[in-house]
Amino acid sequence: MELDSYRRSAETFVSQLEGEYYRHYAGLKDAYEIEPIYEQHTELFTSEAVEWLRDLADRAAADDDRRRLTMLVDFAVQGYIGEATKSVESELARREAELSIEVNGERLGFRESSVVQANEPDAARRAAIEDARVRALDEHLGSLYREQTDRQHHCAAELGWGSYREMCEQSKLLDLDGLHTQTESFIRATETPYPEVLEPELRSTLGLGFSELARSDLPRFFRAANMDALFPADQLLPSFVRTMHGLGIDVNSQPGVVLDVESRPKKSPRAFCAAVRSPGEVYLVLTPIGGWEDFSVLFHEGGHLEHFANVEPGLPFEFRYLGDNSITEAFAFLLQNLVEDPEWLRRRLGVTDASSLVSHARAQRLVYLRRYAGKLAYELELHGPGTDGSLSTMADRYSKLLGAAVGVAWARETYLADVDPGFYCACYLRAWALETHLRRVLRDRFGAAWFDRPEAGDLLKGLWLEGQRLTPEELLRQLGELDGLDFGVMVDDLHLDGSPAL
Repeated sequence: MELDSYRRSAETFVSQLEGEYYRHYAGLKDAYEIEPIYEQHTELFTSEAVEWLRDLADRAAADDDRRRLTMLVDFAVQGYIGEATKSVESELARREAELSIEVNGERLGFRESSVVQANEPDAARRAAIEDARVRALDEHLGSLYREQTDRQHHCAAELGWGSYREMCEQSKLLDLDGLHTQTESFIRATETPYPEVLEPELRSTLGLGFSELARSDLPRFFRAANMDALFPADQLLPSFVRTMHGLGIDVNSQPGVVLDVESRPKKSPRAFCAAVRSPGEVYLVLTPIGGWEDFSVLFHEGGHLEHFANVEPGLPFEFRYLGDNSITEAFAFLLQNLVEDPEWLRRRLGVTDASSLVSHARAQRLVYLRRYAGKLAYELELHGPGTDGSLSTMADRYSKLLGAAVGVAWARETYLADVDPGFYCACYLRAWALETHLRRVLRDRFGAAWFDRPEAGDLLKGLWLEGQRLTPEELLRQLGELDGLDFGVMVDDLHLDGSPAL
């Protein structure tokens, strides 16, 4: 196959796969029929295709040619693994959609049970839901997750890499050791203030102290039901539309943009954005559970939505669909963080005193950052050399590392279900740092109410036009930030020294 033909076929494949993902996880169809899609495009994901693209990338002279080809190498590698795991992935989706649990005589769908847990004020019932979910996952899904991970590791070896970790580092150009050094430093720097920051927020939100916190309480803590009065449900979509209008963007007239916020029994509780065509057909999918978390999730996925909807249509396929997902995640975090911004809260929701929400948001972000730092440490071990044939031994390491990072007993049974492919945890971590830099640039140039400045929207649209052509480091240099991407900025951004938040 010649290169242009490969690219056209790759774009068709991605579009078809995104469409199928949207229909199934939006609860619009029961089956997750990805196997026929892979069968239509088998030529994309052979070991020969991977080697051919690697050779082209090694010999490419022009920067953008090498950049595009490196992205295609990663695409082919992930597709090779997807081809090997497609039947397992389809079966996982089918079983999860059909699975239910029983809690004190009440039958709950497995997917909807996490929403019920987040809305449950009673700690004992939250724990019962957690126990039932973990048992069901271990009994009905655990073997499939083990098979999926085994196949991922086997594929990396087949393609000539020493480990799945090494494969991701090279095909995605990730410096995982460097990132791990920074996140370990973050864990150490936040160790002492962590319980001190969480304690008052846990008391006000859950009525529990840090020493009493269980993993089953975290969905309720993130739900922040005590803040519901600040976030009326009837303002969920209007607040997003008005915010985009302040940036000079009319969401209601954007072609191919769909906000899917209806509740459905089989709809995934995990919100997502599906770019079936970027730009031209982009879906934002959210299952509302109420309050602040709905706003937070809507704005996060709204960041993805606007990024993919505003990409320059003439860009090469690779820059519109592939590249470093730290870029799109940074735009998602940028909009998400507005719902804890005092100026945004005052202008959009009429909140005159946001101090309690800002304190809660800081505590929640600290939990997330430490959790993902723990996930990175765990996944470096899970996907490193020497774990083949001994995956079960990683369950204890997962429980220990995540438990230490978050400060609660952590169920070992989710040790593979809690792992996204391709070291996506590294994308999140890099995106948090990139968003912090980007937010400071916007505030410095356009003021605290940057979200009400069309000029800020012009800056963002200029960045969105590029898709994911740039790396995070290159994007920062384009904005005049010459010091590079540094996860250490997260310590300062959390204001753990008692200084006032921006």
